[in-house]
Amino acid sequence: MRRIPRGIWVLLSANVVIALGYGLIAPALPTFARSFDVGITAASAVVSAFAVMRLFFAPTAGRLISVVGERRVYLIGLLIVAVSTLACAFAQNYWQLLVVRGLGGIGSTMFTVSAMGLLIRMAPDDIRGRVSGYFSAGFLIGNISGPLIGSALVGFGLRMPFVVYAIALLVASAVVATQLRADGESAGPGTQRGGEPVALATSWRNRAYRAVLVSNFANGWASFGVRVAVVPLFVVDGLDEDAALAGVVLAAYAAGNVVAIMAAGRLSDSHGRKILILPGLLVVSAATAAMGFTTSIMVTVAVSAVAGLGSGMFVPTQQATLADVLGNRVRGGSALAAFTMASDLGAVSGPIVVGFIASTAGFTTAFAVTGAVTAVALLMWLFAPETAPVRLTRADGSGPQIPDPDLGAPDHK
Repeated sequence: MRRIPRGIWVLLSANVVIALGYGLIAPALPTFARSFDVGITAASAVVSAFAVMRLFFAPTAGRLISVVGERRVYLIGLLIVAVSTLACAFAQNYWQLLVVRGLGGIGSTMFTVSAMGLLIRMAPDDIRGRVSGYFSAGFLIGNISGPLIGSALVGFGLRMPFVVYAIALLVASAVVATQLRADGESAGPGTQRGGEPVALATSWRNRAYRAVLVSNFANGWASFGVRVAVVPLFVVDGLDEDAALAGVVLAAYAAGNVVAIMAAGRLSDSHGRKILILPGLLVVSAATAAMGFTTSIMVTVAVSAVAGLGSGMFVPTQQATLADVLGNRVRGGSALAAFTMASDLGAVSGPIVVGFIASTAGFTTAFAVTGAVTAVALLMWLFAPETAPVRLTRADGSGPQIPDPDLGAPDHK
């Protein structure tokens, strides 16, 4: 089995630190905002400002990558988030906190888009699924452990988690700056030098790319939006349980992710992408819709774990598909930015739409709608081509079979 290049390990390590810090400040941020004598809505706006700025700045981040390269944009993004996070610790009023947290969203989308571009260009084509699995797992580990550490740091004051996260980001920036090679260098065997950016219009002609955008939107809607914002309300208001049990439901989802995510990446390299994406989306759609019908906390926990399994099957695999479509001879630019925007758009709109439905038509309808959003992504994937290099190579080993007549810029061997 091919070894993962050293540069990718650098990125994966930085990703764990970033995700850990994001989770680390999560318990403190709303409470810190409320300490400035503002209401719940205003406190929530501080959380939303980060996501909104990520969404709006993503196209600009894509253009910057096309001009100056992923590595520089990645480092600048890390530094922006580090400085803005440190500024949060020293905010003297609500408006200062809102502005500097929003600026952090700009840096966040810069390093998110560029990190994906770097992974695509550095990962050998036969281990893209495995690399995507590690990337997703690192994010998951950070998000699980971050809130636990953050809750402990709050004991030293609400500003302390921001200081610790800022320092961690500065350390991560230094490691990436010294250990990651420049954009034009090959990261290891099987990779190519970066070339011209691929246009969004070119990628859009590929049915697999369109399916990736829709499934990433569904993932943002269901996993990053509804799961975080609506599921805790369902536990308290729908099941009449203690708020602490909402954490158990969310932890069950994360546990299901952990079980599936690593195996999914490896299996997609050897057996293809769609064989994992299709059942993964089906499981998420069915489990999410079923959650609205649960009447006991134990069943809700079990259904949440099943949904996590489904998500773990398709999330790293769709990232590997994106790498297959773009290839490692080009820079993703706007095509990569659109990928991250799809998730952010789902994460921002999902809680608003589903929250409104839950308040007017009930939780059962709300979760059914979320299941339907994922089902639309499933339908898109039914008609998408297979992109995994192992499935595209002819039996005689003579070369690839291009999965889509409008693929754009394939680089399979």
